[in-house]
Amino acid sequence: MAESLAVQAQTTPAAAKLRSRMTNSFLLRGFMLAKLPLALVAGLRVREFDGGRCVVTVPYGWRTTNPFRSTYFAALSMAAEMSTGAPAMMAVELASRPVALLIVNLEANFGKKATGLSAFTCEDGAKAFAAVADTLHTGEPATARLETVGRSPDGTEVARFVFTWSFKKRSKH
Repeated sequence: MAESLAVQAQTTPAAAKLRSRMTNSFLLRGFMLAKLPLALVAGLRVREFDGGRCVVTVPYGWRTTNPFRSTYFAALSMAAEMSTGAPAMMAVELASRPVALLIVNLEANFGKKATGLSAFTCEDGAKAFAAVADTLHTGEPATARLETVGRSPDGTEVARFVFTWSFKKRSKH
């Protein structure tokens, strides 16, 4: 079932609509204004998104800089969360029944100072689809650990995050 959801992430109109909402800068800005206003202010952008892989950038600038002349960790965290959250959202939206999602854990390691555009890449989207399939099959909550790596334009790793997402089948009430 997880494989069929992952295939749907590439082919269904619902997946195409979500992908469009996340990658079209105008639609993304509207979504962020309504749901994630701080991400809009920080200047986050979804550069790639296909359900299995998501790349989100956060700029280095006056809105995201800390007193130490690097990108503030909270801005890096927002980009990292979005890069794992977009595949999780797609897995939930393509599910055959309603599923709730929530972050239940966060791990972060910071390598080098982020002093330019940082791009966070998550390639663990299939784990979210598997967790959704599991919760729909068993009726029990399931978790997925999605890792994302932030890199500077020269490829230097600036941060690595692991978000644990919890998926739970919603009751009919």
